[in-house]
Amino acid sequence: MTENPPTEGSASGRRPPTFTGWLRSRSDEELTALLSARPDLARPVPADIGTLATRATTRNTVLRVLERLDRFTLAVLESVVALGDDRLSEPVGVTTAELTDALRLDPAPCPGTAPPVARPRPSAVASGGNLFLARALDELYRLALVWPDRDRTRPVQVLRELLPHPAQLGPPARPLLAALPHATVKRLADELAPDSTASTPVESVATLLAEPARVAALLGQVGERAHSLLEGMAWGPPNGTVADARREVDVATAGSPVETLIARALLVPTGDDTLTLPREVGLHLREGALFQDLSVEPPPFEGRERSAETVSRTAAGQAFTVLRAVEELLEHWAHNPPGVLRNGGLGVRDLRRAAQVMEVDESEAALLVEVVHAAGLVGTDDRVAGEWLPTREYDLWRESPPEARWLRLALAWIGSDRTASLAGTKDSGGRIRNVLGPGLGRPGAPRARRDLLAALGEAEPGLVPSEESLSARMAWRHPRRQSQTYSELVESARTEASVLGLTALGALAGHTRPLLAGDPDGAARELAEELPQPLDHILVQGDMTAVAPGPLVADLARELALIAEVESTGGATVYRFTEDSIRRGLDAGRGVADITDLLERHSRTPLPQALRYLVSDVGRRHGRLRAGTASSYLRCDEPSLLEELLNDRRADGLGLIRLAPTVVASRENRAALVERLRQLGYHPVSESGDGAMSLDRPEIRRADPVEAPDAPDSEASAETVRAAVRALRAGDEAATIARRPVPLPTDGPPGARAAAVMSALSAAARDERRVWIGYTDTDGRQVSRIVHPSSVDGGFVTAYDATRDAVHRFAVHRISAVAELADPEG
Repeated sequence: MTENPPTEGSASGRRPPTFTGWLRSRSDEELTALLSARPDLARPVPADIGTLATRATTRNTVLRVLERLDRFTLAVLESVVALGDDRLSEPVGVTTAELTDALRLDPAPCPGTAPPVARPRPSAVASGGNLFLARALDELYRLALVWPDRDRTRPVQVLRELLPHPAQLGPPARPLLAALPHATVKRLADELAPDSTASTPVESVATLLAEPARVAALLGQVGERAHSLLEGMAWGPPNGTVADARREVDVATAGSPVETLIARALLVPTGDDTLTLPREVGLHLREGALFQDLSVEPPPFEGRERSAETVSRTAAGQAFTVLRAVEELLEHWAHNPPGVLRNGGLGVRDLRRAAQVMEVDESEAALLVEVVHAAGLVGTDDRVAGEWLPTREYDLWRESPPEARWLRLALAWIGSDRTASLAGTKDSGGRIRNVLGPGLGRPGAPRARRDLLAALGEAEPGLVPSEESLSARMAWRHPRRQSQTYSELVESARTEASVLGLTALGALAGHTRPLLAGDPDGAARELAEELPQPLDHILVQGDMTAVAPGPLVADLARELALIAEVESTGGATVYRFTEDSIRRGLDAGRGVADITDLLERHSRTPLPQALRYLVSDVGRRHGRLRAGTASSYLRCDEPSLLEELLNDRRADGLGLIRLAPTVVASRENRAALVERLRQLGYHPVSESGDGAMSLDRPEIRRADPVEAPDAPDSEASAETVRAAVRALRAGDEAATIARRPVPLPTDGPPGARAAAVMSALSAAARDERRVWIGYTDTDGRQVSRIVHPSSVDGGFVTAYDATRDAVHRFAVHRISAVAELADPEG
């Protein structure tokens, strides 16, 4: 194993002076790996390496990446922070040998043997430890949390603040002593190190505590109760509470175990009632080990075995059920859209109706509604009293293959921060949280879902991990994410993943594994093999029903939904033909022959005579009466039918008056007249002013989808990251390249400075030279650019900008400086 990754500085024998210098020495591939692993560093693209270094060491960005470390890698990072840090100067870093010893790892790895844990005491040796340490250090270098200084590894500075108690150790003695009154420290130095030649009392006592033999001598001077007190604090936490912690005591006057320890600097006051164990004393008590029980590998899964094929088939069946439920809901909402609440959500009654349409419970309905919204399939219209409607994306989605439709829903769920399980609960103000409304967003939800699926993906196909082993595995993978909120999000994710068909029977489905590996096309292919194939036939039965023994092709399913009512769903779907459903098809422009031919063409059983009679009878009566506007009128080519209607007592309330043998007027408006006559079984149709039949086809309304913002840790494409690295290199070159400033006048007539800038850039364009310019961008920021000017005219400079990798027009009045490059050809 190599001590540290090679760098440009170490290869030439020169020490990289700073973290920025080390980043600058990274190769393009290593910078690409850094920006891929930490995408927030490239939003926006840093102007140069110095800006990248600053951004990579800010508190929030480092906190975000710390959450991704597993327990062993985090322990290695804490070890790097803990060793060699006195908190009064730059950390001196640690060597790999020091880390190996402090973590109790075997310095000579044995290939083929994997240790379950690092040894907790010097006497217990685990084989293979060096390999795990190398992998952890490689990951920390890749994430730029540590950097090499010759043969030592140093942490980035902000980690001292973010990890105040690495490995549950207290701060080093120097900063603890420096915070005490001078008189107190001088007394400690005079009593404990009278012969010290150090320049200050703080240095005298700190030097004493840094020597294990002298710490052992101090421990030999205290009693058993004081020893027990220190042993209780040795493995953390390193702070204890006691009354009057800042009391002044010396070795001679110390009466209690606590006073005995304070007098010998084995405990140092850090507050009015707080005592802290110095890091050097803690390490001595631990015999130099940093951790008691450090696992270098995640805990194994425990659970029961299932057939991987059974799991995948069950999950695929659930995925198919979800697709059918979603399509039924959105088709229903297309004709009967629910209203938008004032807070922007979906009402409780509308959610209940949605659950009935999809034949699921309300919690599952809430999940599916949130998922289709996250997938862009549902949105609000632009009316004042808004309604929830399918979007234009829904029409495209409906025409896609089933596996592509499921994939869109699954990816939307994984990336959404909406937590449907919170629907119906109350917020801090006592207001009910509604589906699609505010208050359901949780930033940690996407991470919890990915963590859960990734953990399940580590199990063997078909293995159903027990809840305890799964929780232990996830706690090892992401120890800094563990909290009650995170646990609740993971529990919700387990339920939701099962509902959506990503898991089944407690195990990960086969088609979900490629999704976790970043291969959505592979996931779709695997799911397509498990999904039932769409059928192009039905079984028409003698009781006015038709049975679809599986999913139907899209065209047949839409036609059946138009001319029949869905009576039941499940493994097979049962459709029932009624007068109303046949009339609905006729109203939509289908003829009697069209309906009959459709059923004969797709039915594997003979068409019952009763169904033929039903279609023929409804078709015969359909459109015989035509309603216009008088308030309204009825027109019919058969006077006998109008005579029958005029004599029908049920129509008395319509106020019918005969105007001619084939025309009857009514005091009701046309819509009310048509609706009432349909209830009486007459099947009228409307007509336009010129007498042409006007069929009541349903209005197709669609909403515009709302684009969801990118999550802060969402992955960027490989090409985007490579482009960011190119821009970063170009910007860094502009910031650091040697240059000779071109003198520009600071006073003189108006326009003199602009004329000088244009003259210098015109000369560069003529000679085809690169030049450096200082530029004020539209946001008011001062940036550096290296450009190839091509033309100068009209107050603008047209030039190739290497930073943007594009031709750009620069306003001359925004150019603050011009310089010639020491090496024009770069």
